[in-house]
Amino acid sequence: MAHLTPQELKKVFQFQKPEGREHLRRLLNWEKFDEVGDSRKSILLDTLYESIIFAVGKGFPWVEVVEVVKFTEEILKETKGCSITEAVTILGNKLRDYQGQFNTTHLLALCDYFHNTFLRHYKLYQYVLGQDQEVNLTVTHLEVCSPPEPLPLAEGKDSDLWKHEQQVAEFSMEEVQKRTNMLLLKEALHLEQEHKLQQYFSEEEPAQQGRVLKREELENLIKEAIHIQIECLQELLQYEIQVTYDILDLKLRKKTLKLNAPVPFPLSITGQPGQDESLKFNKANKGKKEKGKRAKGKK
Repeated sequence: MAHLTPQELKKVFQFQKPEGREHLRRLLNWEKFDEVGDSRKSILLDTLYESIIFAVGKGFPWVEVVEVVKFTEEILKETKGCSITEAVTILGNKLRDYQGQFNTTHLLALCDYFHNTFLRHYKLYQYVLGQDQEVNLTVTHLEVCSPPEPLPLAEGKDSDLWKHEQQVAEFSMEEVQKRTNMLLLKEALHLEQEHKLQQYFSEEEPAQQGRVLKREELENLIKEAIHIQIECLQELLQYEIQVTYDILDLKLRKKTLKLNAPVPFPLSITGQPGQDESLKFNKANKGKKEKGKRAKGKK
């Protein structure tokens, strides 16, 4: 064991446990080790650290605390691989050897401490500290994405008000979409009308090419062209009526939603009309009372 001094062990005790263990490791001249991978060394360091905490808690002088750490390390080494009976014998002999280092009260406290910790869990100590352990360790690196920077609280909105605005925006977007669909349908029907007329006249043209059309034939051509136009206009008119009805329904729902908009929270004190009127009334009333007192004083 490295040369430990009361002053250094006092620092170990004054630190928080992680810093105290690290300082004790440096005092023992141990190299840095992996707490998870080298569990034996980690448990051994814990045992020595806990012996310091025990001794200070029981009121041992700092000189005796050094002896307690030394006593602990010797017991752990000398009982390695021994049976429980042999360990009890070694502990008894070791207590007799240290009679000159502790008074009777502290010696009995040290005996109780090792009986209730080391001997009570002796097999566990032997299993961990007395033989090599096979460690199967799987390390997985996970990327943790930090949350986005929150906006200032002054820019925040009440949840009910935010939901209301989202609903209004959805109605507006739906109205725009319906108007866009109507324009697209107009364009599609216009192209379809041109295609039908072109197809019809291309079918009639070979039979009538090179001769003058009769009145009936011309009337039939005009009637068919008008029929094609009426079909397209009828389909467009039906769609426009339905879209107009849907848009009016959306406008009505949006208007109703705006009328039932939630009140922003929190309300500013100066923005409460009832409170402003109350303050004005109280000031006026106070002024009248003061005038009345002055009038009585003059009389």
